[in-house]
Amino acid sequence: MRSDAAPVALEAAIEHFLVHQRVFGRRYHTEEYLLRALRRFVARRRAPDLSAAVFEQWCAAHRHLSPNTRRRRQLLVRKLCLFRRRREPRCFVPDPTGFARPRPYRSPVIVTSAQVASLLRAADKLVPSQHFPLRAAVMRIAIVLLYTAGLRRGELVRLLLADVDAHNGILCIRESKFHKSRWVPLSPDACLELRAYLRQRLKAPYDQRPTAPLLCNGGSSYGRVGWHAYTGAAIWQGFRTLFDQAGVRDAQGRRPRLHDMRHSYAVEALCRCYREGGDVQTQLPKLALYMGHVSIVSTAYYLHFVPEVAALASERFDRRFSHIIGPVVP
Repeated sequence: MRSDAAPVALEAAIEHFLVHQRVFGRRYHTEEYLLRALRRFVARRRAPDLSAAVFEQWCAAHRHLSPNTRRRRQLLVRKLCLFRRRREPRCFVPDPTGFARPRPYRSPVIVTSAQVASLLRAADKLVPSQHFPLRAAVMRIAIVLLYTAGLRRGELVRLLLADVDAHNGILCIRESKFHKSRWVPLSPDACLELRAYLRQRLKAPYDQRPTAPLLCNGGSSYGRVGWHAYTGAAIWQGFRTLFDQAGVRDAQGRRPRLHDMRHSYAVEALCRCYREGGDVQTQLPKLALYMGHVSIVSTAYYLHFVPEVAALASERFDRRFSHIIGPVVP
């Protein structure tokens, strides 16, 4: 008998909980991984079930993580225990007052168009390798799609060749966050970049089937070379290298995160609306639809009042209302 099979009641509760959550369309892949790791943790302690003492030990084992990460995991376990209590009134439920305190998330580093140009030049200098034969081309198109289309990292790495209409410049984003799919039209310049990338990507010996990943790298198994999709971690590693090589930092010397490219896209879209004299409020629902948000509340999270936005808003206000206010007399 395996030593990690001891907490039978906990394992059954986890199974029922996952089934229940997936009935509502939630994927719960990460949550399943975390809960099964919890079950193994309880088994290694030779405890018959999850208890307050075991939960405290489990929390102590995660002290190396950030407070927000620890709190999310603690809330997940509490959610499981509350679900379990419906059938087992005496089961343990953690007290949330002892959970890690949330901290404000780090403000994003907005990447400017000049810095994007530096990233593209750095990408063109990348050297291919056996496992990354298209490294330069992949990183270049990744920069373009993240900055001009505002894609999430997961959306980028999950793109297949069948999802790309290079002739019309349209991407099909399938079953992304909140199980929403959408069509993403590209700008003319981004479309040209995509066509240039596909001229390399669709050559032999790379996988050209419609179900093959758009961003592919090389791999070997038992002496045979295969083609696989880039992982999110590999894309981030590539961007981190480019950020360092191109010297992309903010005024405080902070390196951008990969998700900051999505923030940068939203801010640039806002600036473009101001420059063109558009109505920002009427454009927000369109931006929300383009970014795959369920409401403009989610989109507003990405619209930061950076100095350029402040200057553009002030200029527009001055053009429209300076004749009413008049010059300021000292």
